[in-house]
Parts: sequence; C-alpha cells; structure tokens
Amino acid sequence: MCRVFAGQDPEGYRQINRSIRIDGHSTSIQLEATFWALLDEIAESQGLTTPKFISTLYDEAIEINGQIPNFASMLRTTCALYLRGHRPTAGERAALKQVAA
Repeated sequence: MCRVFAGQDPEGYRQINRSIRIDGHSTSIQLEATFWALLDEIAESQGLTTPKFISTLYDEAIEINGQIPNFASMLRTTCALYLRGHRPTAGERAALKQVAA
C-alpha cells in the first residue's frame, strides 16, 4: 500500500517559492509543487488568477477569523478541502468574478 505513496515523483514535493502581493504587501509563500498546481486549478475554476484567489482568500479569512496563524498551512488545507469536494456555490463564484473585474 505505501508503495503508491513512497514511489511518487519527487517533483511533486519539490519546494517552490512564489512572491504574491497580499493586503498591499509583497510576500513570499513556500509550498510544494503539488499544492501550487492545485491552487492554480482552484483559482482557474473560480475565474481568477492564482495571486488574486490567494489574496481574496486571505482577505476573507482575516474578515472571518481576525488572524491567520499559518497562512501556508491554510493554503494546504484549502487544497485538501477542494480535493474532498468542497466547492463554492454558484452565487459565491459570481461574487468572486465581480471582485476580479
């Protein structure tokens, strides 16, 4: 059973840094390549660029929770939720597209 996981392509867990502007500040986020690919997919499904999706996610999380102790971990769990089938409603997607315009 573990061979499926142990034999995965090392490229998938290669660390990648991306610079993104969040809340008016340039910041660097380090995630594994697989998570960046998933975030790109999620953003595209919302009609947003990846930086715009991440910035919107950050803003909404601050609004809801007041703080984000570990944003990189939040991005990873966002990917896990997405893989488990959690998707925004049609109304939420429409609102995101209005923000992006």
